[in-house]
Parts: sequence; C-alpha cells; structure tokens
Amino acid sequence: MITKYIVSRLDGMGLMFLAVMAVVAVFVPLSNLLLPPTSAFHVPTYLMALIGKYLCYAILAVSLDLVWGYCGILSLGHGAFFALGGYAMGMYLMRQIGTRGVYANPILPDFMVFLNWKELPWFWYGFDMFPFALLMVFLAPGLLAFVFGWLAFRSRVTGVYLSIITQALTYALLLAFFRNDMGFGGNNGLTDFKDILGFNVQAQGTRATLFFLTALSLILAYLLSRWMVTTSFGKIIVAIRDAESRTRFLGFRVEHFKLLVFTVSAAMAGLAGALYVPQVGIINPSEFSPANSIEAVIWVAVGGRGTLVGAAVGAILVNFLKTVFTSGFLAPYWLFLLGAIFVIVTLAVPKGIIGTLNGYYERWRGEDGEARWHRKSADDTTAATSNETGAGAKIHG
Repeated sequence: MITKYIVSRLDGMGLMFLAVMAVVAVFVPLSNLLLPPTSAFHVPTYLMALIGKYLCYAILAVSLDLVWGYCGILSLGHGAFFALGGYAMGMYLMRQIGTRGVYANPILPDFMVFLNWKELPWFWYGFDMFPFALLMVFLAPGLLAFVFGWLAFRSRVTGVYLSIITQALTYALLLAFFRNDMGFGGNNGLTDFKDILGFNVQAQGTRATLFFLTALSLILAYLLSRWMVTTSFGKIIVAIRDAESRTRFLGFRVEHFKLLVFTVSAAMAGLAGALYVPQVGIINPSEFSPANSIEAVIWVAVGGRGTLVGAAVGAILVNFLKTVFTSGFLAPYWLFLLGAIFVIVTLAVPKGIIGTLNGYYERWRGEDGEARWHRKSADDTTAATSNETGAGAKIHG
C-alpha cells in the first residue's frame, strides 16, 4: 500500500529518475568492490568519490528547488546550510582522530593544540558521539533557517531584498569561520579524518558505503520533496509563489508555510553537506562563499526550476562540465562558460532542460490525445452512418 501511495505521487520523469538512481546506487559500489580493475565495467575509487560529490550537490539542488521552484523564495545563501551540515560531520570526524593526530592529544584536535588552546570549547562537547553529530547535521542548519525565516517572513521581506539578506547571511558566516578564535580551524578548516563509526574513512568499502548512502539520501530527499509539493501543502506554497498577497487575503498564514518549507530545505541541505565531507576529506570556510550559493541557483535554472528532477540533473551536469573545464588549459575559461550557460538557458530555454522536455511531452500527449479523440469521433460518425443506411435498406425492402 505504501509503495502504491508513493508511486501515485510520481510522474513519468520522477519514476525514470528513481529507477536510474536505484541502478546507480547499487551498480557503482558493487562494480568498484567486486569487479577487477581490468574490467570494462569497473568504476575506480576516485571516480566513485567524484560521482558521490555530484550526488551531494544534487541533494543541495533539490533542497533549493523546493524553496525557489515551488515557493518562490530565491535563496542566495543555501551554501551556508550545506556548510553547517558539513562542519557538524567534520567535528565528529575530528573527535575520532584522538592520539593519532600530529600532536597525539586525546581530546583536542591538532589545530587547537597548534593555537595553544587549553581545553575543548563547549560547543565541541558531544561530537565524539555519532548520534549527537547526526542530530546537529539537521539541527544546526534547520535552527538557523528557522530563526532567520521567522524574522524575515514575519517582516514580509520578499523578492530581491530577501535574496540579498540570505547572501549577506552566508557571507557573514564566511567571515566568522575564517577566524582562528572561532574554534573551527580557521582558514584551513577541518581535515585529516581517520575513522567514521570505527571504519577507516579511506578504505574502499567505506567509500562504497558512503556512495550508496548518498544515492539513497538523494532518492529520499526527492521523495520527501515530491510528497510535499503534491499534497494540499504543495498547492498552497505554489499559490504563495504565484500570488502571495492573494493567498494571504484568502486567510492562509503565509509566513508559516514559508517558514516550514524553508526549514525543511535547510535541513536537507545540511544532510548534503554531511555526506560531502567524508567523501571529499575536508571542510573549510570557502564552502560558505556566496559564489557557491549562486552556482547552486544556476544548477536549478539549467536543469529546470520547479521540477525537482531537473535540479538534480542540472547539478550533476554543471559540475561534470566544471570538472572537465577546470583541468588543463581550459581552466581559465570555466567562469566564462558558466556565465554563458546561464545566459543561454535564461534566453533560449527558460524552463530549463527537464522543464522544456516536460513541455514537449505534454504538448505531444495533448496532440496525440486530440488526434485519438478525432479518430474516435470519426469512427462513431461512420458507425452511425452505417447503421442509418442499414435501417433505410430494411425499410425499403
């Protein structure tokens, strides 16, 4: 019954996306672990980690599409929620190093020993336990989004003003986390991780497991977002996007709906950051850069705003192009290409790749349905004419 309910909430594109992601989630880790390197189907560990990073970005893009594509909240600070989730996981991983660090301090991370910290800051307490760290992965970005949204939405800050404030938020966090006295590693951030849940974070099996969990999280993030936008709640947030004042005049507490979707989206972005850190091996303040949040907006625009699938596809496609163009002699031209992609998409395919494909499919299905209706009408007319002719012949006979 649950499966039938979930499938009923999906469209054809969503089912196709889930099928592809399920195959990727199973095939890539198994091919890395079971197939020999000489096999044509073997996925190297470095490539698995790279694809895993793309999938983390896809989760971030889906979370952004939830608030921008369906609720009309253009957040230019979603990178902050991504980074906070990453720092929560990074703090747990740092606490697992213990005496294996450079300074062999069983409690303090290496950077704290280097900076002459005498004791562990209070906000690091509890991060030696994975359940607490996992809670913070969701709670830290979710609480920030809740407080920020409560103040902004109750004040009815909308449009470009809200976008600028979200960008200022992530920039303020960028400056704060760069400071050594904040206790988060300063410019160098958190790195040199050893274990996660007792398993070597560099081991092939651990990396394969992290990849599977990332793909599974993307599937769950998509299903949660799809469920939210296909219920009555989803209809209300779309109404807020299209006509916020009219929705408010109808009696809906608009700020409550916006606050809920913004908080859920931030927690989802935090999960993406937490999965990103052990696969990449580092988290530093550059993840708070406003440019990262703006780039996430480009992912959603390229793939298709308000489609969810398009957001994930856009994130994977743009980051693949980034990998290609930032290596070798093409590296200086990447930002020019990224800007060109955004301009071309805005002018030529404003609905994005998946949005445009959905439009073509709906048009084709509509034309095909109309053609079937005309054929049925013609067949009915022919049958009626035949019946009348037969009846006339019987009368004359």
